[in-house]
Amino acid sequence: MTAPKPKLGHRLTDLFFRGFLRMMLALPLETRLHLTGKLTSNILAPLTGSRRRIRNNLALAMPELPADEVKRLTREVPYHMGRSVMEIYSHADLKEHCKTNQLTGPGVPALQEAQATGRGVMIITGHIGSYVAARYSMQDMGFTLGALYKPMRNPAFNAHYVDAMSANGFPMFEQSRRGLSEMVKHLRSGGMVAIVLDQRINSAPILSFMDKPARTALSAAEMALKYDALVIPGYGIRNPDNSFTITAGAPIPHTTAAEMTQALNDHLAAEVRNHPEQWMWTHNRWKNAGNDTADELR
Repeated sequence: MTAPKPKLGHRLTDLFFRGFLRMMLALPLETRLHLTGKLTSNILAPLTGSRRRIRNNLALAMPELPADEVKRLTREVPYHMGRSVMEIYSHADLKEHCKTNQLTGPGVPALQEAQATGRGVMIITGHIGSYVAARYSMQDMGFTLGALYKPMRNPAFNAHYVDAMSANGFPMFEQSRRGLSEMVKHLRSGGMVAIVLDQRINSAPILSFMDKPARTALSAAEMALKYDALVIPGYGIRNPDNSFTITAGAPIPHTTAAEMTQALNDHLAAEVRNHPEQWMWTHNRWKNAGNDTADELR
C-alpha cells in the first residue's frame, strides 16, 4: 500500500520535531528524558488540553482521589508520556541503560517453555511505563519480540517513528491487512509479538475497564485461541531511580475471547491503580460505551 503524501502542515510539524530530536539526542540520556518530560508537562499539556482530559478521566475512573493527588497527576502523566516518546528515539543509550533490568514474574517459566517448544506468544500490554524498556529486557533473555503498531496520522512523522521502533526491536507489524497476515505467520512459526490493548475501538464490544464500561477489541484473544498462542500480560514500569521493573504476569487461561480480554483489562487496571502517573490518561478510553458521564465529559 502506497503511503499518503504528507501535507504542508504534516511536513512543518515533522520538521520541527526532527529539529527538536537533534537537540535532545545531543544531551545525556537522563537529561534528555527529563527535559522532554518537563516540556511536555509544562508547555504541551496545557496548550493541547491534555490536563483537562486527564482530570475528566480521573473524575470518572478514580473519583475517590483527593484534589492534591489529581493536581499531581495532571502534571506527572504528561511528564511520563514525554519520557516515553523520547525513549523510543533513544534506542542506543536506552538499551545500554536497560542492561541491568531483569525480567521477572510468574509468566517467565511459561515464556521459556513456549520458546523451547516453538509455541507462539502474545505479550499484552498497555500505554503505561515503557514498553521499549520491557522489549529490551526480553531481548536480553533471548526472546525475539515483534510488535504490532498503528501508523501515525502524519505520514512524514510516521516514517521516522517506524524506523525508531524498528531500531528498538524487530520484526514490526503494521496494523493493516498485510501487517496482520505477517504477524500471524510469525506467531504460527513460534514467534512472540507485543500488542497494546488499551486503545478504544468504537466497533468493539463493551467490557469493563477500571469498573467502567469500555469498548475493547477481542481480536488478540481470538487470535490466541485460533493459533494456540500463549497470552502473557507484560509491563515495564519506571522506578524512582529511573530503572525499570519488567514483569511477565501469569498466563491468561484459554477460555472465551471475552473472558480472556476482560482478564487482561483487569490486569492492566491493577497496574494503572498502582502507578496512575504512568498511564496515558489523555486517551478517551471510556467514550462511546454507553457511559453517559464519559461522553458528557468530552
